[in-house]
Amino acid sequence: MDAVPISWYLILSAFMFAMGVTGVVIKRNPIVIFMCIELMLNAANLAFLAFARQQAQLGAQVAGQVYVILVMAVAAAEVAIGLGIIVAIYRLRDTINVDEMNLLKF
Repeated sequence: MDAVPISWYLILSAFMFAMGVTGVVIKRNPIVIFMCIELMLNAANLAFLAFARQQAQLGAQVAGQVYVILVMAVAAAEVAIGLGIIVAIYRLRDTINVDEMNLLKF
């Protein structure tokens, strides 16, 4: 039998996701916000892997691992594009504070 039950993985995943959501809501630094989004994506990855492991014990396919690879690719693209946007905004405004960014307002 499994040494660690799936519920523990899901509780850890929910806790990590809640910490990420809290960081996105509370923090004003966009780099910290991106790190919190990454934490939320990793929490989803942990849940995918926990369910994939449970299904693998039942003889199912590896769909959970495929979803994890897809989420990791999206996270890598998000980091690359997000950090590029942050650098461009910093060069234009000399600040990266989220409260002071109003570039899209007319």
